[in-house]
Amino acid sequence: MTNEDRSQRLRELTREVVGTYHEIGGINRIGEKNLPSQAAVVSILEELLAVVFPGYHGDPLPMNADLEVLVGARLDAIARSLSAVIERTLKFCHQLDCQCEQLWQMVDETQEEKRFKAAAEYVTMAYLAQLPEIRRLLALDVKAAYEGDPAATNPEEVILCYPGVKAVSVHRLAHPLQMLGVPLVPRMMSEWAHHRSGVDIHPGANIGERFFVDHGTGVVIGETCIIGERVKIYQGVTLGALSFPRNPDGTLIKGGKRHPTIGNRVTIYANATILGGETVIGDRAVVGGGSWITESVPAGEKILS
Repeated sequence: MTNEDRSQRLRELTREVVGTYHEIGGINRIGEKNLPSQAAVVSILEELLAVVFPGYHGDPLPMNADLEVLVGARLDAIARSLSAVIERTLKFCHQLDCQCEQLWQMVDETQEEKRFKAAAEYVTMAYLAQLPEIRRLLALDVKAAYEGDPAATNPEEVILCYPGVKAVSVHRLAHPLQMLGVPLVPRMMSEWAHHRSGVDIHPGANIGERFFVDHGTGVVIGETCIIGERVKIYQGVTLGALSFPRNPDGTLIKGGKRHPTIGNRVTIYANATILGGETVIGDRAVVGGGSWITESVPAGEKILS
């Protein structure tokens, strides 16, 4: 093919591709100003990780650093960026008829433009206020990983190397935003962690203290999962939905408890699948690798594959 032929073909292909922008809806947003930015969300997430794991993430901290000055500056930057991203996301979701009533109830503003900004600022400060508690939970998660894996030589290795700890850390940061009613942003955070760790935890999942995902690859934890304290799961575990009720027109009914409840001190070995919103795994139960479970398991029971 000559250069002239190649240029001609590319011009024709360009017209064809642009034509699909007009013909095929749903996967293009031409001229959209409020589309949430994945890059902005990831940047904020990386800054949050630097706050909760100082020295491990972000720039190194000098020995004689004034921590209040450094952390204060970082939190101020996060607050500005996060508020802007949330405001932009609320405007975008409003166009999609996502009313976000939970957020509107938090602010007094009635003018729509001011309401977006006020809700974003309110939620941002309410979220950042939870960072001390998030750090407390993460310290317990790291401890659980270090104590639960004989191959771990020190907590530093756990923080720096373990994909399960990375995924759980991001979940601890995304979950409060989800609970505050922020759309899209928590899910973008969790999917970044999914991509980086191989662990898929929906930000809506409610997870107790000292949670350890060992190895991690292929783990899936659904939106309405409730997981107790001191739970340990291995690679390939699925905590998923058993079936999906449908409307008369065949579309899925959204909401409802679709994923299992896991009690305290439960161990779930590799490639086990536990399904259903009514399925409860009792305290101290052990689920063997490769098990397929769709009914509740009594406390203390051992289920072999």
